[in-house]
Amino acid sequence: MTVVLYVLSTFVAFATAAGLTPLIAHLAGRLNMLDMPGGRRQHPWPIPRPGGLAIALAFGLTIFLFWAIDRYMGRPFLIPEEVRTPRFALTALAAFLGMTVGFIDDTFDLRARWQFLGNAIVAFIVIAAGIHIDFVDDPLGSGLIQLAFPVAVAFTMFWIVGMNIALNFIDGLDGLAAGVAAIAALTLGGLALLPQVSEPFVAWMAFTLAGAVAGFLLFNFHPAKLFLGTTGVAFLGTMLAVLSIFGTAKVAAALLVLGVPIIDTFYVLVRRLVSGQPPFAPDRGHFHHRLLDVGLTHQQAVLLIYLMTAALGSLAFMTNGRGQVATFVGLAVLFGVAVMALAQRSAKAEELDPGLYREEADRF
Repeated sequence: MTVVLYVLSTFVAFATAAGLTPLIAHLAGRLNMLDMPGGRRQHPWPIPRPGGLAIALAFGLTIFLFWAIDRYMGRPFLIPEEVRTPRFALTALAAFLGMTVGFIDDTFDLRARWQFLGNAIVAFIVIAAGIHIDFVDDPLGSGLIQLAFPVAVAFTMFWIVGMNIALNFIDGLDGLAAGVAAIAALTLGGLALLPQVSEPFVAWMAFTLAGAVAGFLLFNFHPAKLFLGTTGVAFLGTMLAVLSIFGTAKVAAALLVLGVPIIDTFYVLVRRLVSGQPPFAPDRGHFHHRLLDVGLTHQQAVLLIYLMTAALGSLAFMTNGRGQVATFVGLAVLFGVAVMALAQRSAKAEELDPGLYREEADRF
């Protein structure tokens, strides 16, 4: 019965997102919520911005539909008893907060500091509601380390805000951030089904989220008909952060599978600070830009990062918490070497084909 729930919910979320996305694009056009070409924005025509709203609505409507059917039947009909949990309300709160903060930014095009403040407010409310990281995997052993409450609060705040920033930074090519988030959601869902984790509720949420993103990607992959927008970034970032917290200390696994955007964000921030630039000033130093610089096409760069994310997701299944942290550290070193090697070739690539370059979507 639980397998039926996962499959049916994923399919319904996919179909709902596929149906809603064109409607959201049309509505965004009518409301003039568009990314206009010009300056660093090199897309040839105005593109609707708050596409992530379709993901959030598809996810929410799917979960509500299953809940409503069970309420109508008066018994666990589609949602087995083992999937039911009081954390449902907390998940709904986190999803709503992420979607709302992102949609406000897409509506008013806020400056970076206000985006950061919005993410911090979301994290604060989520923590106040009772969602925080109480345990982390011991990097020197096979057990768990219990965090003191002040440390747990600070780490959770950092985790939620950092997840949003990392997804925002990688949202620079059509379909990139959404695809990486979908792979991460599938990984978290699969990990939640492992016997040592046994979190069927997390699996349900994660698979439904992945289905909604997949339906949206039909219209977001290059050439995109609409963008993910801050609505999508904030919703997905908040949901992935919260689901990884629920998943019984699976923060290390999420850290690994999202290693590409997280490590890329770290190196970009360090480089900007060392060079005296504002930490959130946009530039073309992201990993996906480096791939374009050396001659990869838009689709090739995105698919390569998909492949890297899927490979890291596979490693998350084959390693424990200690191994996941060690793999992440090793990846960080290799990633830094790769970025420096790619940077040496970027100037030559720019001379050969300036048309390779596309818009940097992060506005932090």
